[in-house]
Amino acid sequence: MCDESKSEMKYVVITGGVVSGLGKGITASSIGLLLKEAGLRVTAIKIDPYLNIDAGTMSPYEHGEVYVLDDGGEADLDLGNYERFLNVTLTRDHNITTGKIYQHVLDTERRGDYLGKTVQMVPHVTNCVQDWIERVAQISVDGTQQKPQVCVIELGGTVGDIESMVFLEAIRQFKFKCGDNLCHVHVSLIPSLGNVGELKSKPTQHSMVQLRSTGLIPDIVVLRCSKQVPQNIIDKVSLFSMVPKQNIIGVHDVENIYQVPQLLLTQSVTKMVFNKIGITNMSPNVDLTEFNKIANQLTDNDKKEKKTITIGIVGKYTGLTDSYLSVTKALLSASLESQLKLQIIWIESTNLEFPQQQQQNENNKNPLNNGNNSDKSSNTSSPEKSPSIEEMKDLVHNISIYSDTSPNKHHSKHHEYRAAWRKLKSVDGILIPGGFGDRGIEGKVLAVEYARKNKIPFLGICLGMQMAVTEFCRNVLNLKDANSTEFDENTSNPCVIFMPEGDKEKFGGTMRLGSRKCNLNDNSIAKYLYNDANSVYERHRHRYEVNPKLVQKIESNGLLFTGKDEKNERMEIIELPLNEHPFFFGCQFHPEFKSGPLRPSPPFQGLIKAASGLLYKEQKFIDQFGCIDKQILTPKINFVKAKARQSRNENIIPVITDLLDKFDTEDQ
Repeated sequence: MCDESKSEMKYVVITGGVVSGLGKGITASSIGLLLKEAGLRVTAIKIDPYLNIDAGTMSPYEHGEVYVLDDGGEADLDLGNYERFLNVTLTRDHNITTGKIYQHVLDTERRGDYLGKTVQMVPHVTNCVQDWIERVAQISVDGTQQKPQVCVIELGGTVGDIESMVFLEAIRQFKFKCGDNLCHVHVSLIPSLGNVGELKSKPTQHSMVQLRSTGLIPDIVVLRCSKQVPQNIIDKVSLFSMVPKQNIIGVHDVENIYQVPQLLLTQSVTKMVFNKIGITNMSPNVDLTEFNKIANQLTDNDKKEKKTITIGIVGKYTGLTDSYLSVTKALLSASLESQLKLQIIWIESTNLEFPQQQQQNENNKNPLNNGNNSDKSSNTSSPEKSPSIEEMKDLVHNISIYSDTSPNKHHSKHHEYRAAWRKLKSVDGILIPGGFGDRGIEGKVLAVEYARKNKIPFLGICLGMQMAVTEFCRNVLNLKDANSTEFDENTSNPCVIFMPEGDKEKFGGTMRLGSRKCNLNDNSIAKYLYNDANSVYERHRHRYEVNPKLVQKIESNGLLFTGKDEKNERMEIIELPLNEHPFFFGCQFHPEFKSGPLRPSPPFQGLIKAASGLLYKEQKFIDQFGCIDKQILTPKINFVKAKARQSRNENIIPVITDLLDKFDTEDQ
């Protein structure tokens, strides 16, 4: 596999033991960053052992967010970490899955390329994995058109998983063939047990035994622990792993992930890797000054003196924050750029809906309460039907989905309803991210209405923008049943429609995906945020779009479409005029996927600066748009310190205020 033409390529392979979620992705990203700062051109590959072709059809509750690449690839969120840390642009082929490998092998067999051989896991599947790695490692990812010099490979899952076995065998063969051009790093857990916090090395010892049974002995061992790992633990691990003590390091929990590269650097990880892969003409003592600015800002002793900005994320997957990982990273980057301390308030959109409306929505879509089953009583569940996968996930994550009408659960719904609205009214800015499915949609529409009427800075992304258009059509154009055909196919006023080129039969890889050009209007907030660029390229992931037939009517009533596709047919960006709202911005694309630690995304910068008032103090903004005073109509609640109480706001939607008063009276 490692032939002469490719012998100069170096590889660093990361595996994990004991449990998943140890931080293999951050370890891989951090090692990659150290190698890049040392002067090497670095690329990265993530191997996911699941049978899916890609992550595109997976629920966020299964595997976190689906990260979209420039070429339209739907990938694991770790590829987002690689791109953010290394400032590279990866492709769909940089994410290897079992599904992709099997598909390739079977296609090859159908073509007859195996020349009548019996197709087997070894050597055909293992060879396919190795060939894929070698091919993709040669792809330029830094914009220079030069081939990378080092490829960091992360194997997802845990040593001992059945689905990982073929990849471990492929790596064993690959390591043997590459020799000193490959460094193997194994990440394992040292748990801390009991009140006294006694550290136990036994799980890692067993992990090492399992790893050795596959024919692999790591060159470096990274021990993850809640606190610093003592020497006696390192000695035990060395004994069972056959790894020298000096090549075993401890990585304890830190305040933020941006401290990890420096932690690895201080323990000479760069030098260890250099020694293993034979790099002698470069210094392992790299300078992380620029990157460490992020970590220093987040851990600065005087950070309490910084102004805190509070952003409410109104979503439907709030039970797992990894569902919105890139969104939170983009908010963090934008707040750090403005020297602000970020506080995120998670708001489950379903909880913003009136409890009776929640119950009605559930009854309408729950097959257990189907009125067509006239021969069964309404409160008797059918053994032949069960809730959808998403509904079951909601139940597992306790996201306010109830299947009965007990008084206690109604009380709980009312409590969550009040709490959700108090959260919404406490924030400085509101963000509605992307998503799929009709659960929580009406809550998002209510959040948009609140932001628009009360002039709270607002950013809607993908579905968030579509909900902003829906709210405007309902409450400004007075089209009361305006809706997306995704949620109501029979609406008489479809403001968001299925794209003509879409595929309603196949869901995997059939959306409008990847980097697309967006033309920006002159004298718009969008053009200002993008530094006066005439056009930008952003990443997309959607099946539905704003109905072109309503565009003229919507714009004539005040909501402007200031960004459109190359043909000026597809609506990409919406804005309200500054004399109507201080910052009301929506985009059909996902700007979070191109944000980086030192490269904040313009729409996120706009939200942060508008919510903090900094936007209106910029001289360039004043010169272009004039002096605009931010209107603060809603007294804010200190959500962390204040008791749960209703904020005073004479401008809040009357029905919401009446309901809150009614519930408080009932509780008393």
